[in-house]
Amino acid sequence: MLEKSALYVVATPIGNLSDISLRALEVLAGVDAIAAEHVQNSAHLLAKHHITAKWIRLHQHNESAAAEKILSLLRAGERVALVTDAGTPGISDPGAILVQRVREGGYRVIPIPGANAAVCALSAAGISDPHFLFYGFLPAKSGLRKRALTEMKSYLFTLIFYEAPHRILESVTDMIEVFGENRKITIARELTKLFETIYCGTLAETLAWLQADSNQQKGEFVLLLSGAEMPEESGISEDARHTLACLLEELPLKQSVKLAAEITGENKNALYQLALNLKSSEPGF
Repeated sequence: MLEKSALYVVATPIGNLSDISLRALEVLAGVDAIAAEHVQNSAHLLAKHHITAKWIRLHQHNESAAAEKILSLLRAGERVALVTDAGTPGISDPGAILVQRVREGGYRVIPIPGANAAVCALSAAGISDPHFLFYGFLPAKSGLRKRALTEMKSYLFTLIFYEAPHRILESVTDMIEVFGENRKITIARELTKLFETIYCGTLAETLAWLQADSNQQKGEFVLLLSGAEMPEESGISEDARHTLACLLEELPLKQSVKLAAEITGENKNALYQLALNLKSSEPGF
């Protein structure tokens, strides 16, 4: 039995229509209405599973208005499901505003897990680094894109991006300019679809691979860029490292570095770089 006056956030397939859970199908068949980004796309999925639905259009341009309509349904005791074109709603897709409004209204939000392109790509990339940062879509303009990439240049963990086909060459070119030709990248294209492709190489090799075959420039992309290598903080004693690590647990970074330099006599700039590395390697940083 589905709960009354509840919003179900339902993950849907990212390509292959069979990649949907039994629970998701039960929810979609049992709710009173389904909010979808593009009704035609979602209707195709439901038709495969012989499900009919009352639809509400919800996209980035009308999310606030659609949220009010959905709240009125919840007040009346109805059950509503939220889906996106592919994957999990609210992850580089509309949905966050609706969820906020529903929670503020005192109604329950129930997640129904399923497909996610970033995690799908990561699982097949063979990357042993346990830490990663999901960024989503980079800025469309090259200047803003390179600025965003530069801010992540020293990050030690895998960086995950989504990219559109008409920007894939520009994005990889900008990555070469910021990170250099030898940083490793995995490209996952058209995941779970007929022309699924997963390619691993250096940024230079990957750009050449894309340019050599225009077919590889089509579809939806997940980019997994390896993190920066841990620099050697030569000359910093173990006592100084321990002191800095303890201070960072209680104090802001700059204050920790200043105190560590005063206590240990170590070089302040070297301690500052070490502090940045320690912070960036923390889970959830």
